[in-house]
Amino acid sequence: MDLIATKNGAFAERFILSFTVPSLYLSACKQAIFSVGAGQSPGSGQYTQVCFETPGISQFKPGKDSKPNTGAPGKLERVEEIKVEVLCVGSDIVRNAVERLKEAHPYEEVAYGVVKLEDF
Repeated sequence: MDLIATKNGAFAERFILSFTVPSLYLSACKQAIFSVGAGQSPGSGQYTQVCFETPGISQFKPGKDSKPNTGAPGKLERVEEIKVEVLCVGSDIVRNAVERLKEAHPYEEVAYGVVKLEDF
Protein backbone atom coordinates (compact mmCIF):
# COMPACT_ATOMS: atom_id res chain seq x y z
CA MET A 1 0.00 0.00 0.00
CA ASP A 2 1.57 3.30 -1.07
CA LEU A 3 -1.04 5.64 0.37
CA ILE A 4 -1.14 7.14 3.85
CA ALA A 5 -3.78 9.11 5.68
CA THR A 6 -3.23 12.86 5.81
CA LYS A 7 -4.52 15.19 8.54
CA ASN A 8 -7.99 15.39 6.99
CA GLY A 9 -8.29 11.57 6.69
CA ALA A 10 -7.77 11.48 2.91
CA PHE A 11 -5.05 9.35 1.40
CA ALA A 12 -2.02 10.71 -0.43
CA GLU A 13 0.96 9.18 -2.16
CA ARG A 14 4.42 9.73 -0.67
CA PHE A 15 7.55 10.72 -2.58
CA ILE A 16 11.17 11.50 -1.80
CA LEU A 17 12.59 14.50 -3.65
CA SER A 18 16.38 14.56 -3.71
CA PHE A 19 18.68 17.16 -5.22
CA THR A 20 22.21 18.50 -4.99
CA VAL A 21 23.09 22.16 -4.52
CA PRO A 22 26.18 24.23 -3.67
CA SER A 23 26.08 25.13 0.03
CA LEU A 24 25.84 28.85 -0.78
CA TYR A 25 22.36 28.22 -2.28
CA LEU A 26 21.23 25.53 0.18
CA SER A 27 19.04 27.76 2.33
CA ALA A 28 17.27 29.39 -0.63
CA CYS A 29 16.49 26.03 -2.24
CA LYS A 30 15.19 24.54 1.01
CA GLN A 31 12.99 27.55 1.72
CA ALA A 32 11.60 27.36 -1.83
CA ILE A 33 10.51 23.72 -1.49
CA PHE A 34 9.34 24.09 2.11
CA SER A 35 7.13 27.04 1.06
CA VAL A 36 4.95 24.70 -1.03
CA GLY A 37 4.63 21.95 1.60
CA ALA A 38 7.65 19.71 1.04
CA GLY A 39 9.20 18.38 4.24
CA GLN A 40 5.97 18.10 6.22
CA SER A 41 5.44 14.96 8.24
CA PRO A 42 1.90 13.56 7.98
CA GLY A 43 2.09 12.20 11.52
CA SER A 44 0.57 13.56 14.70
CA GLY A 45 3.75 15.49 15.59
CA GLN A 46 3.11 18.01 12.79
CA TYR A 47 6.82 18.35 11.96
CA THR A 48 7.72 20.79 9.18
CA GLN A 49 10.89 21.63 7.24
CA VAL A 50 12.13 18.05 7.64
CA CYS A 51 15.01 16.96 5.40
CA PHE A 52 18.28 15.04 5.36
CA GLU A 53 21.52 16.61 4.11
CA THR A 54 24.71 14.86 2.99
CA PRO A 55 27.87 16.64 1.79
CA GLY A 56 29.58 15.36 -1.34
CA ILE A 57 31.33 16.17 -4.59
CA SER A 58 29.45 16.69 -7.86
CA GLN A 59 31.18 16.33 -11.22
CA PHE A 60 30.11 17.73 -14.58
CA LYS A 61 31.53 18.88 -17.90
CA PRO A 62 29.48 21.70 -19.46
CA GLY A 63 28.75 21.44 -23.20
CA LYS A 64 30.02 24.02 -25.68
CA ASP A 65 26.71 25.94 -25.77
CA SER A 66 26.12 25.88 -22.00
CA LYS A 67 26.13 28.84 -19.65
CA PRO A 68 27.38 27.21 -16.44
CA ASN A 69 27.04 28.90 -13.07
CA THR A 70 30.35 27.28 -12.14
CA GLY A 71 33.19 26.26 -14.45
CA ALA A 72 33.57 26.70 -18.19
CA PRO A 73 32.25 24.91 -21.28
CA GLY A 74 34.35 21.89 -22.19
CA LYS A 75 36.17 21.76 -18.85
CA LEU A 76 35.54 19.01 -16.28
CA GLU A 77 34.43 20.58 -13.01
CA ARG A 78 34.19 19.15 -9.48
CA VAL A 79 32.14 21.07 -6.91
CA GLU A 80 31.45 20.55 -3.22
CA GLU A 81 27.69 20.30 -2.86
CA ILE A 82 25.01 19.16 -0.44
CA LYS A 83 22.53 16.40 -1.30
CA VAL A 84 19.09 17.10 0.16
CA GLU A 85 16.39 14.46 0.59
CA VAL A 86 12.88 15.50 1.59
CA LEU A 87 9.51 13.78 2.01
CA CYS A 88 6.63 15.09 -0.12
CA VAL A 89 3.12 13.88 0.72
CA GLY A 90 0.98 14.11 -2.40
CA SER A 91 1.84 14.38 -6.08
CA ASP A 92 0.80 18.04 -6.14
CA ILE A 93 3.32 18.83 -3.37
CA VAL A 94 6.22 17.10 -5.13
CA ARG A 95 5.39 18.69 -8.50
CA ASN A 96 5.21 22.17 -6.94
CA ALA A 97 8.42 21.54 -4.99
CA VAL A 98 10.28 20.59 -8.18
CA GLU A 99 8.98 23.72 -9.90
CA ARG A 100 10.09 25.95 -7.02
CA LEU A 101 13.45 24.14 -6.79
CA LYS A 102 14.15 24.88 -10.46
CA GLU A 103 13.37 28.57 -9.85
CA ALA A 104 15.64 28.85 -6.78
CA HIS A 105 18.57 26.66 -7.91
CA PRO A 106 21.58 28.41 -9.51
CA TYR A 107 22.26 25.78 -12.21
CA GLU A 108 20.71 25.89 -15.67
CA GLU A 109 20.06 22.12 -15.38
CA VAL A 110 19.13 21.05 -11.85
CA ALA A 111 20.18 17.55 -10.76
CA TYR A 112 17.18 16.11 -8.92
CA GLY A 113 15.23 12.89 -8.59
CA VAL A 114 11.78 11.87 -7.41
CA VAL A 115 11.08 8.41 -6.00
CA LYS A 116 7.60 7.14 -5.20
CA LEU A 117 7.48 5.32 -1.85
CA GLU A 118 5.68 2.05 -1.17
CA ASP A 119 4.62 0.52 2.16
CA PHE A 120 5.36 -3.15 2.83
